[in-house]
Amino acid sequence: MARDLNKVMIIGCLGTDPEIRYTPSGSPVATLRVASGRQWRDGGGETHEETEWFSVVAWNKLAEICNQYLSKGARVYVEGRLQTRAWEDPQSGQTRYKIEVIANDVIILDGHSARDDDGGPPRDAPRSPRGQANPAPPAIGDEDIPF
Repeated sequence: MARDLNKVMIIGCLGTDPEIRYTPSGSPVATLRVASGRQWRDGGGETHEETEWFSVVAWNKLAEICNQYLSKGARVYVEGRLQTRAWEDPQSGQTRYKIEVIANDVIILDGHSARDDDGGPPRDAPRSPRGQANPAPPAIGDEDIPF
């Protein structure tokens, strides 16, 4: 039996602050816009750049954490799955489609993302997605190297 796989991993920067809303049942939903760029050289040696924008949706506790600790410009790692939404445009009557990344993990990659307005930690305190401070790695000196 063959297994299917729908997995997306993105590293990029937030283009706006997260937007949070609540479903009628009270579940929080955060939407993020993440920009991921790439560079390449063509045959003539000329450098090209391209930026791809991703719509990311986080639910429940992850949505609350994204709303609390992320802000525009934050560098993040997002892992999730692709989902296509379809709806009918009321003006044109055409069916519209939107592909979104449904996040199951968001990791803050820089310290500039924690918000100052919530009375939380300072902006330079790196955080894990569960809101716990990431411990600094131990310093390694020359005496620690075994050769």
